Amino acid sequence: MMKLNSARLAWHDALYTPWDSQGAHVEQIGLLGCSVQKTEKMVTSRHAMHQSVSARIQHAIATLPGHLQAFGNFMYSPMASIDEKEEAEELVFLGAYNAGPKMMAKKFERARHVAIAVLFRYRRMHQGGQSEGVDPLPTPEAFRGWVLQEYGVKIDSRNWERDWEEFVQACFDACNDLDKAALVPVSRCIQAMKEAA
Repeated sequence: MMKLNSARLAWHDALYTPWDSQGAHVEQIGLLGCSVQKTEKMVTSRHAMHQSVSARIQHAIATLPGHLQAFGNFMYSPMASIDEKEEAEELVFLGAYNAGPKMMAKKFERARHVAIAVLFRYRRMHQGGQSEGVDPLPTPEAFRGWVLQEYGVKIDSRNWERDWEEFVQACFDACNDLDKAALVPVSRCIQAMKEAA
């Protein structure tokens, strides 16, 4: 049964097909290209409730503008696409860039990768639904090492605080702003369902 403990968890669960469900069975048969004989199968009340709650949460998600849906799907959907990932990265970068001073071209290109690394961190820290994940890049050394390993981009360790600390914080602020905006209709939906129960 879907738990309505947080909007983040509800977003994930509304788009997740449990393996013990009839929907997952039919989905797997379709993926394997098998034909299905029509059989009568009772849908348990647990599955029916999950489908009902999922439909309401999915409807709430659908009310969002496309860019917030992309960000939320990248953060919480088990079916997030590469396009949604790239759109989320661009949103974080532009949000942070527009909030701060202009940059020289050399720093601008590195800043894109810094924004991607911050989004990676933010997603890992909030993905579990209760914001209790561990920061995967807790130090500037780990952060720079990840960017170098993933993208081959070297970020100078000298003057880290002066050159990057403000921009990293601006990226986290952009993540927070996008996350809150994406979760508003889901939170409202959960509140309405709890009040109705």
